[in-house]
Amino acid sequence: MPGKLADVAKQAGVSEATVSRVLNGKPGISDATRAAVLTALDVIGYERPTHLRDRRARMVGLVVPELQNPIFPALAEVVAGALAQRGFNAVLCTRTGSMSEAEYVDMLLERQVSGMVFAGGQYAEADAPHDHYARLLKLRLPVVLVNAAAEHLDFPRVSTDDAVAMEQSYAHLASLGHERIGLILGPPDHVPSRRKLTAYESLSPNAGLVERTRFSIEGGHAAASRLLAAGVTGVICASDPLALGAIRAVRRAGMSVPADVSVVGYDDSAFMSCTDPPLTTVRQPIEAIGRAAVEMLTGQIEGSAVSADELFFEPEIVARGSTATAPSPV
Repeated sequence: MPGKLADVAKQAGVSEATVSRVLNGKPGISDATRAAVLTALDVIGYERPTHLRDRRARMVGLVVPELQNPIFPALAEVVAGALAQRGFNAVLCTRTGSMSEAEYVDMLLERQVSGMVFAGGQYAEADAPHDHYARLLKLRLPVVLVNAAAEHLDFPRVSTDDAVAMEQSYAHLASLGHERIGLILGPPDHVPSRRKLTAYESLSPNAGLVERTRFSIEGGHAAASRLLAAGVTGVICASDPLALGAIRAVRRAGMSVPADVSVVGYDDSAFMSCTDPPLTTVRQPIEAIGRAAVEMLTGQIEGSAVSADELFFEPEIVARGSTATAPSPV
C-alpha cells in the first residue's frame, strides 16, 4: 500500500499522511482535499475502500453559461445521453443563477464528480478569471472544454472550426453579389470571436465593418444598427441570437431581410428554420462534438492517454430565406 499512497498523494498534490487520513475516514480533512484524494484514486484506477464507494463517483459536471440560447440545451442533451450510455449521470450547472463558474467547480468537487465538461465558459474569455481551471489542472481531474479556449489552459478540447465557419459565411454572401459585408462578434477577449475575426480579415476588403457586443438579441440589434449606418448589405453574426437581433434592426430601419440586407447566423440552434424569414446559418455539428467530448472525458477517467491537442469539427452552412442576391446599387 505505501507505493499506492505515494501515487495518490502525487496525483492529488497532498501528503501521503493526508491520503491515509482520507482513506481511513479520519476527521480534520476539508471537503476539497477529500474530493481531490478520491478523484486521484479514480483517475489512477485504484479501487476505493468499501466505505468510500458511492454513486457520486459516477457523476460528471456539465457547466454551460445559459439555457436561453437553444444551442446549449441541445449540447447538454447529447452529452448527458452519451454519459448515460457509459454509466455516468450528468450534473447540469448554468451560470444564469447566483453561482459563479468557480463556485460550481467547488460544488462539483465536493460531490466527488469523476470529471467535468465545460461549454461556453470563462475559458473562452482571455481576460476572465481562470483560477478555478488552474485548480482543476493541479488536481488532474478529467476535464474537456467545448470550443476554443485561452492558450494557457492545457485541457483536451473539441471545437467547431471557426475559420472554416467564417469562410463558408463569407463565400455564401459573396456568391450572392454582396461586397459590403459586416461582421458582429462577441467581446474582444472572446477567443472564438478572435478566430472568426482573423479569418474575416483575410477575406474582406472592408475589414473595418466589424462590431463587437454581448451575445444577445439586444446586442445584435445595437451592433447591426451601426453596420447599417455604414452601408452594409450583408451581415455575418457569431451566434443565432445575434442574427435575430440584426434582423430586428433591419426592420426597424425600414428595410427588409433579405431584399435589402442579408443576414447569416451561427449555430443552427433549434427553430432557426421557423423564424421569419428562416435563418441562413452555420450549423455546428453538436451531435459529433458532444459525443467526442464524452469520449475524451471517459478516456481520461479510465486512465487512457488523451491528447490535449484541439480536435476540430467542420461546420456546414445551411442556406435559408434570410439571404438573397445583393440589392442593385441605387
